[in-house]
Amino acid sequence: MIGAIIQARVGSSRFPNKIFAEIEGFPLIWHVFNRVKASSFIQKIVVATSVDKKDDSLEEWCVRNNIFVFRGNKENVLERFYFAAKEFNLSIIVRITADDPFKDPKIIDNAIAILINEKLDFVYNNNPPSFPEGLDTEVFKYEALEIAFMNARDPFEKEHVTPYLYSHPDIIKQKNISLGKNLSHLRWTIDYPEDLEMAREVYKFLYKKKPLFEFQDILDLLEERPYIKEINAKVERSAFYKNLKY
Repeated sequence: MIGAIIQARVGSSRFPNKIFAEIEGFPLIWHVFNRVKASSFIQKIVVATSVDKKDDSLEEWCVRNNIFVFRGNKENVLERFYFAAKEFNLSIIVRITADDPFKDPKIIDNAIAILINEKLDFVYNNNPPSFPEGLDTEVFKYEALEIAFMNARDPFEKEHVTPYLYSHPDIIKQKNISLGKNLSHLRWTIDYPEDLEMAREVYKFLYKKKPLFEFQDILDLLEERPYIKEINAKVERSAFYKNLKY
């Protein structure tokens, strides 16, 4: 079964409770879920959160909205993913972070198709990155996840799920999807209040006309209203990219 695992926690150190921040009348996590749900390949979506009591409210929200939820290790997200994938019998996993309100189902589907058609273990579009941060897509087989779970030792590998896969191309057959131009300087994820302000501005102009607006729709809007991308332009890129060894 092809499934998406959305890693989410209420207690973010940089921006607590951001997953419930409202954008056009719905919480951020709701938008992420519905954008992923639009994939043509994904058959099951699981929100994987921690056993921390702070995350009780997220579990309750998932139950109210009939969304599968799994609770696991707070710090070792790799372990959380592994046991979530195992419990829900997922053979192919799409890793989704809950702070990305612009996930594009077409980009996700392209990565899944490449993984299947080219008989690969791991397909991604962020190593090296060329897409805007927040459109990151990582798809891997359960067997690859199991190898990482059994062998990863570094805390960074355990926190971010996929670094072990990137660093072992000798045993994990993998491929990077390039955009063909570098737009990785664009920040389309939410870690800080400025990011949320930027996302709300994009949704304000696009959501009502086209709820599942796409990558190109956002680029067109930023061309038309360049002030939007300046809102969070000074926020530093995720530590994930600083520490990942290409």
